[in-house]
Amino acid sequence: MQGHRTFNWFTDGVTAPAGFAAAGIQAGIKPAHDKKDMALIFAGRPAVVAGVFTTNQVKAAPVILCRRRIKKSRLAQAVIINSGNANACTGGKGSADAESMAATTAKLLNINPSLALVCSTGTIGVPLPMEKIKRGIGLAVKNLARNGGGEAARAIMTTDTRSKQIAVRLRIGGKKITIGAMAKGAGMIAPNMATLLVFITTDAAVAPAALQEALSSAVAMSFNCILVDGDQSTNDTILCLANGLAGNRTLTRQQPGWKIFQSALTALCQKLAYMIVEDGEGVTKVVRLIVKGGQSRAEAEKVARSIARSPLVKTSWFGADPNWGRIMCAIGYSGAAIDPEKISIDYNGRLAVINGQSAGLPPKNLTKIITGKEFTIGIDLHRGRASYSMLTCDCSLDYVRINADYMT
Repeated sequence: MQGHRTFNWFTDGVTAPAGFAAAGIQAGIKPAHDKKDMALIFAGRPAVVAGVFTTNQVKAAPVILCRRRIKKSRLAQAVIINSGNANACTGGKGSADAESMAATTAKLLNINPSLALVCSTGTIGVPLPMEKIKRGIGLAVKNLARNGGGEAARAIMTTDTRSKQIAVRLRIGGKKITIGAMAKGAGMIAPNMATLLVFITTDAAVAPAALQEALSSAVAMSFNCILVDGDQSTNDTILCLANGLAGNRTLTRQQPGWKIFQSALTALCQKLAYMIVEDGEGVTKVVRLIVKGGQSRAEAEKVARSIARSPLVKTSWFGADPNWGRIMCAIGYSGAAIDPEKISIDYNGRLAVINGQSAGLPPKNLTKIITGKEFTIGIDLHRGRASYSMLTCDCSLDYVRINADYMT
């Protein structure tokens, strides 16, 4: 894959590509009256759209609406987003409210109603305040701007401490192509969609099936390889809109520029995924787990997920406690077939465990490593050639505090 440094990166978001406008406004959905809570992304003309959604069986009404519309037409022109309320587990009223949000947005933008998509994030089980929502949609439409990406990124935040947006520029067939994106996510982050919302825009011309393939592949190598707390949201949604204004020859797998586009999209998603983990609820340390020596990628993934989900492991990282025994324990109950006497573990390349036993590295050396804000732990199962990499974090006292009074 082409490296991240090959491309031209900058800090703009969804309005970086040609033909997109956005807005972020305050509708009064959140208890705090000084926080933006609604965002709108608008394409000046219908764009090809691809989506990846939560695999949680409990799905929010907006997720169901988006999946249905994307499957039917593969085109979209607007995405209306609210934070502060997930519109999940809200029954028939929730479904009707999601439809109403889309219809109101389409009417005010004077577009085909089927081209409006809806996303929500926030507290589960609470009906949407539709009067505030409809006023907010009107305000968002009035505030649409070509430089509105930053405001939109701030409006979709929940427990995030900072907005997350990025853009990349590349050339394909002599044409300048831009991909921009924004994301929110800090808690309820686990693979199989890591609560996260991601919106990606590009002025590239991409065939519908190709865009879906590119997005699914990029997600598999980024957002599905991160874990903050092991909880999987009801609302996870990633949408990618391509309007074709760059004027390139429509990309398919057979086109020469396909690999470049796929690499750029994947790299962009990986950068956003890192931002999400770094800004995870209460996170003080980012940890990269690299599991190798598995008989299959699935086996290596089981081990990585087991370690990343372990409260004992994550709290030891928070306290800089060099307790590698907790990692061995998590490997043992991961469900992967292992031989404990073959396992080795290293911290930033320093061998701590060999053949399932201490390698003799002084605990103070390990403590120094895991006191840092970022470190890598390597696990070798010595069973095969398969590997898997995952980005995770520690679990701090602040994580408990944030989630102990989320609704109050």
